[in-house]
Amino acid sequence: MDSLKKVRIWTYSVIGVFFAAALAIIISAYAYKEPAPQPKPEQTAQEKPVTTPAPKPTQSVKPDEAPAEEEDDDGLEEGQMRSYLSGLPVSKEIGTKRPIAIMLNNLKAAQPMCSISRADVVYEYVVEGSITRLMALFEDYEDLDKIGSVRSCREYFVYTMLEFDAIYCHYGQAAYAVDLLASDYVDNLNGLGKEGDTVYYRTTDRKAPHNAYTSAAGIDAGIEMMGYRREHYEDYNGKFKFCDLDKTITNEDGMKITYMAPNYKINKPWFEYDESREQYGRFQYDEPQIDELTGEQIYFDNVIFQYNKWAQLDEKDYLAFDCHSGGVIQYFTHGRMVPGIWLRDADEAHNGNFDMCPIRYYDLEGNELEINNGKTFICVIQDTDIENVTIRE
Repeated sequence: MDSLKKVRIWTYSVIGVFFAAALAIIISAYAYKEPAPQPKPEQTAQEKPVTTPAPKPTQSVKPDEAPAEEEDDDGLEEGQMRSYLSGLPVSKEIGTKRPIAIMLNNLKAAQPMCSISRADVVYEYVVEGSITRLMALFEDYEDLDKIGSVRSCREYFVYTMLEFDAIYCHYGQAAYAVDLLASDYVDNLNGLGKEGDTVYYRTTDRKAPHNAYTSAAGIDAGIEMMGYRREHYEDYNGKFKFCDLDKTITNEDGMKITYMAPNYKINKPWFEYDESREQYGRFQYDEPQIDELTGEQIYFDNVIFQYNKWAQLDEKDYLAFDCHSGGVIQYFTHGRMVPGIWLRDADEAHNGNFDMCPIRYYDLEGNELEINNGKTFICVIQDTDIENVTIRE
């Protein structure tokens, strides 16, 4: 019996167990709390349930072989903090600064992207026509003079970037995102706005719309022009739960998975675990995904498949994703996978705004998942498409 068939049999065998556990987690997470605001009408989604392989797993953690010397107990030197994006030590000057979230063109004509290897977190969503678009979050980017190419906004990317208290960079937007972008809690730099010529520039090596780029200098000038806050708000606590610096999440009690394909239909991406690097290489369009900046393939320490409810909004195939109600995840690291669920943490709603609280990841017993320090790639997948997702040894 091949690995994929085994995965599917295992998946279907735990449907009842998973949903019983998920229901218990959701009930316990929100018991005795004021009810959170409901998602906006455009987030109404299909009701087909999502399943995920493996019964109740537990994460495994091992200490690193050579802990750093001459450091404080938390592994940090003077003037350092843990990055909210990677969990790694960074200067407080960098770590307290709001990141930028940049919409990246993922059509084949726009490859290779430039500077994506410098992003700490990357998201991928489907947009109309079954193409995908990426959103890359950067923390330390001050030396970059070419990032892109940059494309337009979709509403669900805005909800995602708000989890990181980021400044959002995009070149135009779908009509469905206009009102959200105009909200006083969304700070964005729009290529079609008054700041456009300050923040973005076009190259001559590609045809429009594949030739719009930004730079650290342009972003900084745009932030200054728009008067945006540069540092995280006071009660910001980040999104991820990273493991201690002297430990590694091994997922050794999870399922051995070294190949994952989210079944996006146009770019057909996949990830392969490189045991020598202990990272996942990213592939799409039948070849390794390369960064123009380095000429090398991009790699990630963590990969998360996040399943969201969704809806088609109109005959032009514009989509909406429910980014608020919760769903299922699969967390891949060190060549192994554990399943879990995602929920918005209402206790972290900044100024009571449910759009501004982070999504947290939990195992099937209700414990928040720890992830490894490093770079993370999150594929947000339509929940009805799980049967077509491929994961195998």
